[in-house]
Amino acid sequence: MEITLENLAATEALAARLARLARPGDALLLEGPLGAGKSALARGFLRAAAGDPALEVPSPTFTLVQSYELPGGATAHHFDLYRLSGPDGLLELGWDEAREGIVLVEWPERLGRLAPAAALRVQLAPGATEDSRRARLTGWEDRL
Repeated sequence: MEITLENLAATEALAARLARLARPGDALLLEGPLGAGKSALARGFLRAAAGDPALEVPSPTFTLVQSYELPGGATAHHFDLYRLSGPDGLLELGWDEAREGIVLVEWPERLGRLAPAAALRVQLAPGATEDSRRARLTGWEDRL
């Protein structure tokens, strides 16, 4: 599925739709170059999943992972693997435990063999205008 996201509001709307579809055990792999909108999509997803549009969602660039308690007892974990060289460091970050909740992963190519086969892959790329993005979604065929 390919979508044109005309602006930040469209990115947030897509994120909210994905948050409604996600359930514990799911992984969303956010792919794309720097500035493609991965963090904006993750922020919108987490705010929608938490039911709090003002939720502070800092980028986990330096902490590598941020966790969020969601309504109903679920937990979401936002990973930014940009500074990670490969999958070996993930186990120290609690990857196995995090997989019991919902995981959002920026720079998923660093997951290597730990990449979940049933994940939703969201490939983001700059669009035709400064504010637009292109999104290509693969996976979750039974839900999208």
